[in-house]
Amino acid sequence: MILTRRQALVTAAGGLLAGCDRVASSDIGQRVLSSAEDGHRILQRGLTDRTALAPEFRADQRSPFFRPNGTRNPNTPDYNASAANRFADWRVRIDGLVRRPLDLSLADLRAMPARTQITRHDCVEGWSAIGKWTGPRLKPILEFAGLRDDARYLVFHCADVLGGRPYYESIDLIDAFHPQTILAWMLNDRLLGVPNGAPVRLRVERQLGYKHAKYVQRIEAVASLDGVFGGKGGYWEDVAGYEWYAGI
Repeated sequence: MILTRRQALVTAAGGLLAGCDRVASSDIGQRVLSSAEDGHRILQRGLTDRTALAPEFRADQRSPFFRPNGTRNPNTPDYNASAANRFADWRVRIDGLVRRPLDLSLADLRAMPARTQITRHDCVEGWSAIGKWTGPRLKPILEFAGLRDDARYLVFHCADVLGGRPYYESIDLIDAFHPQTILAWMLNDRLLGVPNGAPVRLRVERQLGYKHAKYVQRIEAVASLDGVFGGKGGYWEDVAGYEWYAGI
């Protein structure tokens, strides 16, 4: 069997995250893993065109079932009430270091020019699935909001809560402006279902699956991740030592 670079990285990441608990819990281990992550990011960004696309597939190559990752249902009172109302009251707030904060409804997002892409979702747990995603590109939305010069990262605040902690993720502006980074509201020509992140999820196709934040409610532009929750850039990064940069 020929292993592609993308598959090799996913397999390696899963093995590292499963087997490095003791190393990651030590100060030396944290420094080593952080250094390796920086090297991974610098190497990939140096060797790959920043706008290079993740592989896209034909419609007949889609997985018969797109397995959900992470939370299957936030199951909070606010989320359940919104879902019962078919998310008519859902808003995605764009704020932080922007000149024109936005408050976008689902109708707003669905009225925007959309990109459709059939891509493979690679989970750090070792499984993959191919699905067809539709939604507006993030870049024009950010341009309309007017990012300030000191903005460096985007933090995605989500509706799910795990272990008493709000779920969140973050990416830098290189991935935010990538042509395949979209706010998806449709999967396989149907409205996004709750297990897969309804009503809106991030698709950032050159990153592992845990970076694809689901149930997105707010996108905050920040200069640094240090003061955001645990300071490591995401829920799993904070609680389990996952790499912040999960590029593949």
